[in-house]
Amino acid sequence: MHVKMNKSSKIYIAGHKGMVGSAIWRSLESKGYTNLIGRSSKELDLKNQQQVLAFLESQNPIAVIDAAARVGGILANNDFPYQFLMENMQIQNNLIDSSLKSGIEKFIFLGSSCIYPKLAPQPLKEEFLLTDSLESTNEWYAIAKITGLKACQAIRKQFKKDYISLMPTNLFGAHDNFDLQTSHVLPAMLRKFHEAKNNNNSPVILWGSGKPMREFLFVDDMAEAVVFALENKLPEDFYNVGSGEELTIRELAKIIQRVTGHQGEIIWDSGKPDGTPRKLMDISKMLALGWKSEVQLEDGLQRTYNWFLDNIKNIKKINYKKSL
Repeated sequence: MHVKMNKSSKIYIAGHKGMVGSAIWRSLESKGYTNLIGRSSKELDLKNQQQVLAFLESQNPIAVIDAAARVGGILANNDFPYQFLMENMQIQNNLIDSSLKSGIEKFIFLGSSCIYPKLAPQPLKEEFLLTDSLESTNEWYAIAKITGLKACQAIRKQFKKDYISLMPTNLFGAHDNFDLQTSHVLPAMLRKFHEAKNNNNSPVILWGSGKPMREFLFVDDMAEAVVFALENKLPEDFYNVGSGEELTIRELAKIIQRVTGHQGEIIWDSGKPDGTPRKLMDISKMLALGWKSEVQLEDGLQRTYNWFLDNIKNIKKINYKKSL
């Protein structure tokens, strides 16, 4: 069944305060959608099944977008495996199951590129899912996301509802997590260069050799992909979403150095691990449908840095655990 959206359609965005959720909200608002709903974690505990079901039944949105999750980098995943597995499953399962029980026809689930096997061929195609072992440092989060994807697949198969999953590559942008202990590589690097610049352009020490290849997507482009999936009935049940472009961590560091205006030295600590040598998404299925990313990496980084500078006083208070 294809659910036709109009500008007054009631759309619930779970995790609307997070990096991805807030970008989706901005994108929909800019397109004239007037009936968006969101609830903070204080107003609605997504880990509470009864609360989620009661909320969806009372609000009865036409569509639900799940941008809520407990997220973090390698350190956080490694230190809190149970929470990363259980809390993510609770959040998504409550949203998916309650949406089904409430008769909601359209659901968009956001996953992660970490669902793919550690040693899968590159670029990563959708059909590589479950063909080999996961990366051990974030398998807890990956398994939670795989179960969400599979739940949406099962609902499509059994109940013929338009439940779809999007798997983004590495995202960055406004409302990112810039905590050096828990953040991902790009925001951590941006903060390091900023602080080094303000410390008499002191050297920036970065992990590894700088040779691994990575792909990044500006979060506003991800939001556009979500809106695309919302407004169209896509033929398959899950899609990779990325920029389709990769660069080395060393090249990324050079661009961030340029954006932040840092004039000092970059030191690569080759005693530290590099991680996966390459991680690129195959986005040919989304491209074939007519969606593609628009924001160039350096432009996205400049916009992210501007947001960082505008919000620097509040950045240490951001709670990275609740939303994507």
